[in-house]
Amino acid sequence: MAIHGYPGQIISGIAPMAFTSAIWTLTGIRGAYNTVVQVFTASGTWVCPSGVAFVEYLVVAGGGGGGGIISSTGNSTGAGGGGAGGFRTGTGLAVIPGTSYTITVGGGGTAGPSSAPSYGGNGVNSSIDSLLISTGGGGGGAQTPTAGDATGRDGGSGGGGSSSTANGPGGNGNTPAFTPSQGNNGGTGVYTSPNYGAGGGGGAGAAGTNGTSSSSGSGGAGLASALSGLGSYYSGGGGGATYGGGTAGSGGIGGGANGVVGPLTGISATANTGGGGGGAGGASSGGNAVTGGAGGGGIVILRYQQPGVAIVSFFTTQSYTIPSGFTTADYLVVAGGGAGGSHNSGGGGAGGFRTGTGLSVSGAYTITIGAGGAGSSNAVGGTGSNSSIGAPASITSAGGGGGSGGNGGAATSGGSGGGGASGAAAGSGNTPSTPTSQGNNGGSALSSTGAGGGGAGAVGQNNQPTVGGAGGAGLVSALAGSSYFAGGGGGAIFTAAPAFLAGTGGAGGLGGGGGGGACDNTNATFVLGGAGGAGFNPGQNGTASTPSPGDQGGAGGASTGGGGGASNRTPKAGGAGGSGIVILRLY
Repeated sequence: MAIHGYPGQIISGIAPMAFTSAIWTLTGIRGAYNTVVQVFTASGTWVCPSGVAFVEYLVVAGGGGGGGIISSTGNSTGAGGGGAGGFRTGTGLAVIPGTSYTITVGGGGTAGPSSAPSYGGNGVNSSIDSLLISTGGGGGGAQTPTAGDATGRDGGSGGGGSSSTANGPGGNGNTPAFTPSQGNNGGTGVYTSPNYGAGGGGGAGAAGTNGTSSSSGSGGAGLASALSGLGSYYSGGGGGATYGGGTAGSGGIGGGANGVVGPLTGISATANTGGGGGGAGGASSGGNAVTGGAGGGGIVILRYQQPGVAIVSFFTTQSYTIPSGFTTADYLVVAGGGAGGSHNSGGGGAGGFRTGTGLSVSGAYTITIGAGGAGSSNAVGGTGSNSSIGAPASITSAGGGGGSGGNGGAATSGGSGGGGASGAAAGSGNTPSTPTSQGNNGGSALSSTGAGGGGAGAVGQNNQPTVGGAGGAGLVSALAGSSYFAGGGGGAIFTAAPAFLAGTGGAGGLGGGGGGGACDNTNATFVLGGAGGAGFNPGQNGTASTPSPGDQGGAGGASTGGGGGASNRTPKAGGAGGSGIVILRLY
């Protein structure tokens, strides 16, 4: 069983656990079912786990922005509050195990500008793939000489109307219509002295209230959801604003921003609540031009019953809390691979590979996933970034060293060292040193042919006259079945007339190493790029070319820590290193 791609924020077994923008994989089951709660504050992909057929859900769209003020000269006004993002919740949404679902989290609507048209922007829709959608909140109406701009915009909840030269009506909520309703209408602005109150934006639980001659309307109240385990409120409407005094309307509970008494810029709504932004306020003295407040981004929450988690794989940096009932972990920590060099160059070294068993775990940990090193033209390859399980475990794997390059630049050291080239030293592996070695040295090279970067399981190979050095082999982790990780990148090769010797770029090491490039001075048919190494994700093949446009080293495989392949001739940069990975098996 394999369940891929969870870009979420809270995952829980029994008790909620904190996450940040996670992408991870769950595999394996044991015992009874756990309650899993997952909170998305950014868009991503969710793959339905095995054993899960239905989910409970909350889908909140982005709230609308509050209206802005162009100028109060000769035009008494307060701008309307933004409408809340659509609020949809329910149970029994059918899902299919193993199926990927796109989770879209809508952004908040833009603040109404201080130039025409100055009404607030509508929030962006949120959705669970094509199964369910919530509509962005309507923007607040604004001071404007253009007919209709004073009206609140339609949306999940409608924006509040402004008091610009006439009573600006509020926008319609629940647009398009769903049952049960996703929101309510915005309030109406009142063009009556002395303070010309604008209407409040609608909320999920109530309509925005109308302005009066001395006060602006409040945003409609939002609704609570227990899915996060906290009983939090979402989708409150933004408060409207007044002109030159009076009383400002409050934001609706659920992230709606308060209105203001002019002259003031509108207040932005709370992030990831779907709240509406507050309207901007005009001044009785005239001449001010101010913006409204931005709407709050949306949120998506899923809750479902799932068989007990055994293995969790992490692909991006995040905070993770060990589920209730688990006390011990086996682990794999692979750092980002180093990039291949460019111009008489060696392959990138693999990211450090560290694995172990019987680690005592409890509470929250920062899981850091190292990025692969970046390649540059005519230069040594960039070093990969470290991966780690944070304190109190404090297990760190070092990023792979970059391959030699720049026609003489030495390779760098790291988890595994980068490969050398003619006149340029190889990088050392297992740097810094760990009790069980995390990697190996890069290979050494002769002439203008590059050596391979070191891998977790073997040193990078030295080059031959017509073959670039192969990247060192990586290692298998039982936590990922039979997949290899941390292979070194292949070295690049250059052949020149009159020899016309057939040449091949170095192969990427098993474990996602990128293949080395191959370049012939006159005819690319005499050379062949090195093959990328197989692995959890394969490394890319190197390419063959003449000096113009130049050969290209292959990138290391994503989430393998594979080293990038070298590029022999500019202007091509060396192949980028593969990103790292962390895997935990909990019991």
